[in-house]
Amino acid sequence: MYTKTFYAGWSDMDFNAHMRNTAYLDKVSDLRQSYLTENGYPIEEFLRLDVGPVVLKDEIEYFKEVRLQQEISLTYALAGQAPDGSRLRLRHEILRPSGLLCARITSEVSWISLSARRFTVPPVALMVVMERLEKTDDFAVLSSSIKPAQ
Repeated sequence: MYTKTFYAGWSDMDFNAHMRNTAYLDKVSDLRQSYLTENGYPIEEFLRLDVGPVVLKDEIEYFKEVRLQQEISLTYALAGQAPDGSRLRLRHEILRPSGLLCARITSEVSWISLSARRFTVPPVALMVVMERLEKTDDFAVLSSSIKPAQ
């Protein structure tokens, strides 16, 4: 399982002194970018390939609070994928060092052509990188983001 450790910083906090909802999304975005960069896909490569990810939907489930300077581990797994790779369901869990689940974030993502601003199929090598992620127990085959030509 791809996992990274982060800390809840001052800018992550809300008025109630726990991690604000958008900070959870920021942390998983950083985790995703780390994974892609470590696997040969820094931003420059996406620009060269004219492809990028677009988040269509995020769902956050909260279980326990995360407080200032608390160490958290974020996991990255594949919960679904279209056969052509154009659509993905990504799953992240945010855990305390004890393993206690604080939050679960499930995101629906598609790939787009950066120039055409339309859904696209990723290059095969990028699809392979995404398929290397551990699959969740509820992994599902998704429909393609590409609409058939009419």
